[in-house]
Amino acid sequence: MKWLIRGGRVIDPQNQVDDLMDIYIHQGKILDLQPVPPKRNATTFSDFRVIPAEGLVITPGLIDMHTHLREPGYEYKETILTGTQAAVAGGFTAVACMANTLPVNDTQAVTEYILHKAREARLARVFPIGAISPGLKGEALAEYGELKNAGVVALSDDGHPVMNSQLMRRAMEYARAFELPIISHCEDLFLSRPGVMHEGPTSTWLGLHGIPSAAEETMVYRDIQICQMTQNPLHIAHVSTAASVQLVRDAKKKGLPVSAETAPHYFSLTEEAVIGFDTQAKMNPPLRTKEDLWAVQKGLKDGTIDVIASDHAPHSPLEKEVEFDLAAMGIVGLETTLPLTLNLMHLGILTFPQAIAKLTQGPARILKLNGFGGLQRSGPAHLTIIDPELEFQVDIHSFRSKSKNSPFHGWKLKGQAVLTMVEGRIVYNQMAPTSDL
Repeated sequence: MKWLIRGGRVIDPQNQVDDLMDIYIHQGKILDLQPVPPKRNATTFSDFRVIPAEGLVITPGLIDMHTHLREPGYEYKETILTGTQAAVAGGFTAVACMANTLPVNDTQAVTEYILHKAREARLARVFPIGAISPGLKGEALAEYGELKNAGVVALSDDGHPVMNSQLMRRAMEYARAFELPIISHCEDLFLSRPGVMHEGPTSTWLGLHGIPSAAEETMVYRDIQICQMTQNPLHIAHVSTAASVQLVRDAKKKGLPVSAETAPHYFSLTEEAVIGFDTQAKMNPPLRTKEDLWAVQKGLKDGTIDVIASDHAPHSPLEKEVEFDLAAMGIVGLETTLPLTLNLMHLGILTFPQAIAKLTQGPARILKLNGFGGLQRSGPAHLTIIDPELEFQVDIHSFRSKSKNSPFHGWKLKGQAVLTMVEGRIVYNQMAPTSDL
């Protein structure tokens, strides 16, 4: 299939492109990118099917480097099919899925199963993340060579912090031999348990056990110190506090191979969202204070935080529609991450290219995803078309994700993906019926 995406604003931070361009695609690859000509000769693209993109923005395909697809083991919450349906509807052409499945992705067999199911779905590309330790128990190291050969792109016990500092050191030393980054879920369980929300005046007022900011910050500090010892790339997941942002900033100033991500809820909501015991606002790490939210926004703006990830964590009503203390932690995010990120642009915090870089260039660089993160001639045609002026109201009932646990239901947002293309194949289209393109 030959496609001409005509006249859109191409924003490609990796290649420092921000211009009106035509993109020619053939056999899944980008044939050419050309500035929009002053006058068009209709015969020059008569054998291409045209996607009119005037007034729209075309970016490299978005990448979510922190997703929970739940399969195998928790298919009642999400499957690889429904998760990738949600991904492409959110504009993502690739997702990296965490290892806390059942069984845990700590063996070649589980990694291969995930990749097999992803190939069957034929939607977004899926990049598995292997476990640091078997069963996420933090007691020993998984077989990193076997996992790397099977296709994992990073290692993480996300959801289960590695409490043993010596094991974390050995993990980073072992991972270095296979050039795999460690993604750290930073939480000191001795400080966080039995907390269910941020520790402060609001938790006291509600009578809920709190999780102090120090539960995250002490582990961010520890893992940066271990990174300094081992020099293996360290990625800090879901940064939520001002002090964590500063620790990452200081580490980068020292030249350490440290990167960081945050999720839209940490720059869009505060602990006050929990008032009313709304379990949709229960997550880990918890929503923090206004000062933390502002620090996360500043960290995104100055480049301290490299990536915006969804931390898509589907849960069924059985796990959310219960007492706050008992409710599961986490929210779905694949279908709201892009518009919430663009909201930072509307607020004047990020420029459009800065916002797109957090969703493309940053994760592609950290996970070393060849063919993703930029738009190159002869490269694969993974791209996202965004309508920056499209206003809509978030409706969880319209989500493609099997689970609907989101605190953003009813929010009015501006800017949304309208077409997603993976290797030149349209996998999501809100612009027009494919037959009309």
